[in-house]
Formats: sequence, structure tokens, C-alpha cells
Amino acid sequence: MKTFFFYDLETSGLKPREDRIMQFAGQRTDMELNPIGEPVNVLVKMTNDALPSPSAINVTGITPQQTLMDGIGETEFCRYIIDEIFIPDTIAVGYNTVRFDDEFMRACLWRNFFDPYEWEWKDERSRWDILDVVRLTRALRPEGIKWPFREDGVPTNRLELITKLNGVSHEHAHDALSDVYATIAVAKLIKDKQPDLFRYLLDYRGKNDVKKLVNLENKQPFVYASGRYANEFNKTTVVFPIAPGRNGNVLVYDLRYNLDEILGRQTYYPIVKELCLNKCPAVAPISALGQKDGWEKIGLSKELVEKNLKTLLNHPEFAEQMRSDYENRPEYPPADEPEGAIYDGFLNDSDRRKVAVVRSADSNRLADLHLDFDDERLPDLLLHYKGRNYPNSLSEKEAEEYEQYRKQRLEKQVPKFMEEIEKVKDDFIKQELLLYLQSLM
Repeated sequence: MKTFFFYDLETSGLKPREDRIMQFAGQRTDMELNPIGEPVNVLVKMTNDALPSPSAINVTGITPQQTLMDGIGETEFCRYIIDEIFIPDTIAVGYNTVRFDDEFMRACLWRNFFDPYEWEWKDERSRWDILDVVRLTRALRPEGIKWPFREDGVPTNRLELITKLNGVSHEHAHDALSDVYATIAVAKLIKDKQPDLFRYLLDYRGKNDVKKLVNLENKQPFVYASGRYANEFNKTTVVFPIAPGRNGNVLVYDLRYNLDEILGRQTYYPIVKELCLNKCPAVAPISALGQKDGWEKIGLSKELVEKNLKTLLNHPEFAEQMRSDYENRPEYPPADEPEGAIYDGFLNDSDRRKVAVVRSADSNRLADLHLDFDDERLPDLLLHYKGRNYPNSLSEKEAEEYEQYRKQRLEKQVPKFMEEIEKVKDDFIKQELLLYLQSLM
């Protein structure tokens, strides 16, 4: 039986490949969004090679000391989520999880010698994101739901504002479990008020399903909601696929703009944007706009889109220029440590077997474990893994190497840490963070 697992993270900062998970919370539901079993709410111990962002701690209120006292280690956390949470037939879902929380999950699994991808696809697993469902629902089918605006009148889709306006209890925003309950409630609201759109986006969340609408073999305009588009048009526009992007993605052009009027710009982003097929994009056929009402909701007209499409097709060289530009851009900035090099390539079969050996070894076994990896990232990653999780397994030479790495990593983080801590108003949090810094250094 397929189930949803709604989850949310609170983290030590905003950078998935550098910062750490501090809290993981979730609730399994059936496909009708009824809860199954008890909620999950665990803290994860901060590692001794990372300083938290004071700005992040100021929002969540979770101190590093709390995680060390009440949390579980990263390796135990990884085993727990793989064995008991993201089980076969699970749809992992949350609010902006695809671009934020999922990336933290991958990075955590990678640095702890677990496969960073299998949890989201193997054995009929998959993922989804309610934030993009909210965006497209607001743009195309807003009826029956109250939608918030900022003080300046600009639309906003902040979770705590949607729940407040629609009478949903959400007492502790930025607490992971509270945010999970709020996300389930918003999903129920959309499912009840706009069931057809909810079901459509659920059924067409996968890469192969998205390809039926978004492809370069049968190019056609389609509706696309993304956080990169303007708030005033409910983050939604009509786009046209123009060229292949990186890693099988597709470059799309925003038909809100006439190409003749913008040629010569230094950058065309986000007019030209890379649509990632495997990130559950909220897309719909142009017919979803209807004859008039839907077009007006997103500030477009059929005539304008047709005119701008004709202009675009008159410039085939533009599509080639965009393809070349994106082809030469790295998708992720280069990493200066193996923990951040997660996207630098897949492991071969030999290394995958050796990684499994590392993952299953205790401290005594790790001390005597000598593996000849093919991938150049893995030797240093193993040293850091042992240093963070099993320091007793380090030889004297390894302990010196790890301590040197740890101190250098922390020293790089200290200036930003001290800059941010000056802005923290809560005296308790400020004092706890300064004590934590002192303990690490």
C-alpha cells in the first residue's frame, strides 16, 4: 500500500552540503491523508566539525547542546530513516522539501556512507512537494481557499500565513513537527477544494510523467509554476521548451516576454530557466487556463503568448546560445571537501560494495579496515566519517589528520558565526552558542 510520509527538517544553516540536520519530524498518512501510526520527532547530534548559523538557531530555538543531550548520532539517524521511515512505496513529501530538505537528506546520507539517492526512488519510493502544488492551485484554481498577502499587497505562500487565514492550528512555526501537521492540513485543504488538480499533480509528479508534457521532441507551450517567477502573477507563467539543459533537464522560455525586446541582455535568467524533470515541477497543459479566466489570473492572454512564441521561433540561434551557455555552467559550485562533492559523480560497483562494508562496521572493525577505493573522494570522506562518529577507531596519525581538518573547517566558519551572533537578541541562545564555540575550539 502506498503511503505519504510528510516530513520537515530544522537545520543548522541553509547550505545542505555544509550545514547539519538538527531536527527531523514526520507523520505517515494514507493516500487520503489520514494519519498512520505515531508521529516521529527526533533531534540529531551536531557534529564536532560544524558551527551552526546563529541566525538559524535564533529562528528554531534548538541549541547544539540540546542535540548533544537528547539527540541521536548521524549514523544512527541514517539507519533509522532508511530502515523505518522511507520504506518501499513511500512518497516523501513536505513544504519545499524537494529543493531544501531533500538536499540535506542526500548530503547527510552521503557523508555517512549510505546511498544518497535510493531512499527517493528504489522499491516504488518517490517524492513530492506541496509548495509547488500550492503555487499552481493559487494561480489556476484558487476558489474555496483563502490566500494571504504581504502588507504591501503582494501575494505570499508562507505556510504559517496560509494556515492562519484558513483556520488551521499552527502554533509553533519553524518547529519541524508543527510544520508537518500544517503541511498535511494545507494538502487536505487543496484535496478537498480542488480534488482534480490535486490528483493531477500527484499523478504527474514523476520524471517520466513530466516528460509527456515537457520535451524537445514534441515542443508545446505549457503552464509552469516556480518560485523563480514573479509574485504578482502567482509565481506562474506559460513557457516553451527551447533546448536541452544539464543532466537531462530542459531549458524553457517564459512567453510573458517578447524576445525582440530583450535581446542583448547580460543575463536572461529567469526568462530562460532550467526545468528539472526530477524535482516534481508543477506543470499543466495550456488547456488548464480555459478560454479567458485562467489567462487573466496569471496576467497573460492567448494572443500575447502566440505573438511571443512566433518571435521566439524566428530566432533559432537564441536557443542554441542558451544551450551552449548552460552546457558550460557547473550545476553546483566546486567543493573543497569530499562531503560537499556529492554530485561529482556516481560510485562504481566496486566502491559501492566497499561503502557497504564501512556502513556496517563498528568502531573496532573500522580501526582495522583498510580499503582501496577507486573514487578519490572516499579516503578523506572515510577519515572524516571515523573522526566524527567513531574517534576511537582512528590511529594516532589519523587522529592528527582529522584534528587538523576539523580545526581548519571551524576556523573558516568563525568569522560568519561571530558576525551573525551579534544580531541575536535572545541572551540565552547567544550565551549557549558562545559556549558551544568555546567547547569546539
